[in-house]
This record gives sequence, structure tokens and C-alpha cells, in this order.
Amino acid sequence: MDARRAAMLKEMGIAIWTERGAAMPEAEASQAGPQAHAAPEPPPRRAAAMPAPAGSAEVHSPQGEREQGIAMMDWPALKAAVPACTACALHASRTQTVFGVGDEQAEWLLVGEAPGGDEDRLGEPFVGQAGKLLDQMLSAIELARGRNVYIANVLKCRPPGNRNPQPEEVARCAPHLLRQIDLIKPRLILAMGRFAAQTLLATDASIASLRGKLHAYHGVPLIVTYHPAYLLRTPEDKAKSWQDLLFAVRTMQGLQSAASAPT
Repeated sequence: MDARRAAMLKEMGIAIWTERGAAMPEAEASQAGPQAHAAPEPPPRRAAAMPAPAGSAEVHSPQGEREQGIAMMDWPALKAAVPACTACALHASRTQTVFGVGDEQAEWLLVGEAPGGDEDRLGEPFVGQAGKLLDQMLSAIELARGRNVYIANVLKCRPPGNRNPQPEEVARCAPHLLRQIDLIKPRLILAMGRFAAQTLLATDASIASLRGKLHAYHGVPLIVTYHPAYLLRTPEDKAKSWQDLLFAVRTMQGLQSAASAPT
């Protein structure tokens, strides 16, 4: 590990974080097992979490027509549609929407759950102390906001009191995130936090059971890790998040190699 990365990890409050070459860290390997290197597995589904696919009966309803319209938007249209959205009750209490930020052709897509108070005020995801920690985490793997990274949330509006999003709110807002994914075409999604992971994978499984495995969301490989705000409250789990980041880096390297291999 070079001096710059060691200093960054020390700043993040990690006592000992060591990269073990190309091998998977022992703790991560014990969680991942053989699935860590397998092809993305079909995630378990739960009802009413995500919008119905195009071509279903719901497409003929007003909500289905709305989803179909969003799925055809380009970046300017999508950026105009989000702040004008009144599809759920959250529009009445928001200060502003939080669309997302970063490289619109990024290979890395980071997805959180919903804006908090700082995000609602500033209009950017992952700000405040949690945002600072996220920036340090990205720097530790030689990434940065806006440099091959895009950051978004499942919801574009802050739930009152930072409560968990409701299923209807997720269903109304998810088409915006889906379109962002379609436009960005990331190689890898990093779902940050329990709610983001459970929503994207449509499962009630614990974050402990989802970590260390390669999942998929609408065909895009997905890895689960902790939300930076959780790590601020539970610093003893920062080492686990480092294992997740190393797993993500190795996965990205494999995806890049596969894309560049001659056919």
C-alpha cells in the first residue's frame, strides 16, 4: 500500500486496512464463498417495490404511461422532469429535488437511499459528514466525484424527518433512477446502505447476507456495502466496507478486462 492511500485510510479512522494482493480478504471470502466470482445471480423479488416492465398491463394506466414517457427521456428532459415531479406526496415537503451528480458516462454508479437534510438544502447527494467520508472512501480506491463516478439516490426528494421511504414513493420515483442507469450505462453499481440494497434487489434480506456477493440490477452487476452515515455511527464496520470496496475494484477490473478482450 502506498503512503498516500495509507494516510487516507488513517484519516478515515481505520486502524488497520491492508490489501492482500489479488486474493479476496479472508473475511470477505468467508461471506462470499464461490458466489463472489460467479455470474450475477437473479435477485429474489418482492411485490410493489419497482415499476412494472414495459409491455405489462400497467403500461395502459396513467402510471404506466408516465413510466414509458420517462424511459424515452434524454438528459435535458430528465433533468427538467425531476424538479417538476409531483407524483408522490414528498413534493409538498421538499426544499428541492436531488437529481444526482457526476460523470454522465461513468463506469461506477453509487446509489444511496434518499436525500437527508443537507442534501435537501444543497441539492446534491452525499454531502455533510457522510459525504466527506464517501469522498475519502473514493479517494482510497483512486476515484472521485465527477471522475468516472456518478452518484444518485433511489428517491429524489427527502422523506420528512429522514424516515424510510414508503413503497409507493419508491414506485413513483424509481423510473427516474432507471432512466439514469440507462443513460449512464455503468459497468458496476455500488448500492450503499440497507434500504438502497433492498430496494434495488427487491428483497428483505439483511445487508450482512447481501455483502460479498455479485448481484445484478436490470442487467448491471451490483455490489452491496454500508452507507457512509451508518459507518459514522458504527466505525467498527469501516473495515468491512473496505473489504467491499476491494471486492468492487477487483470486479471492475474483471469487467474492464472482459470488455477489452478480443472477440
